[in-house]
Amino acid sequence: MRAFSISPGELIASVVRNRALIAALVKREVIGRYRGSMLGILWSFFNPVFMLAVYTFVFSVVFKARWGAGSDSKTEFALVLFTGMLVFGLFSECVTRAPGLILANANYVKKVIFPLEILPWVALGSSIFHMLISLGVWLLFYVPLFGVPGITALLFPVVMLPLVLLTLGLSWFLASLGVYLRDVSQLIGILTTALMFLSPIFFPVTALPEEFRPLLNLNPLTPAIESARDVLIWGREPDWALLGASLAASTLVAWLGFAWFQKTRKGFADVI
Repeated sequence: MRAFSISPGELIASVVRNRALIAALVKREVIGRYRGSMLGILWSFFNPVFMLAVYTFVFSVVFKARWGAGSDSKTEFALVLFTGMLVFGLFSECVTRAPGLILANANYVKKVIFPLEILPWVALGSSIFHMLISLGVWLLFYVPLFGVPGITALLFPVVMLPLVLLTLGLSWFLASLGVYLRDVSQLIGILTTALMFLSPIFFPVTALPEEFRPLLNLNPLTPAIESARDVLIWGREPDWALLGASLAASTLVAWLGFAWFQKTRKGFADVI
């Protein structure tokens, strides 16, 4: 039986070796999601526009919410909230799909020699595409109201890197686990919903009492959401020490998830 390498080098080599296939599958997935609809891929633009309009109306008109105590902007809360949803959306879309990745592509397991380890990359690529579309919508609303974001906005890909690696690691782990335990997909749906409300998406960290803030900081989404707001909205550099620690931890998670996937993939064909 073929042995699959679990080395960090193989993690990188697999992406480089299959980069054309990954790009083709991402393109197919993005287009396939909207195939048959009248507006097609334009839905990827209209969906975030609609959601941002709803956030703006609900929080600025109905709840009259403000993010900061000294802020008098009616739309700032919606834009700050939408920034948090951008980050969470990337994570949740990949993680909720992960348990079904192998099951949905069973023909790749049984009939052909296929690099199964790239499937989480394909899901991540599709999620990044939709996040970039949503980011464009965010800019479309933000620039007329508050002007062009500061130079720190260019650091957005940098602060997203730890989250991308964390998402990949969890996707590999869950993709494998979902083959053997079919209930995982149901559990992950519940956990991601809970995680959304336990992340600083709808409220600032400072709104929590001091004794609960350390618990919020244990949430792996917290540094990503806070750093995204720092560079996009507040014009501040990220906490470099925290970013470095997050990058180191997420790199370890990515490798462990990849190693788990490689070790367990031999049994996929017997279970499916």
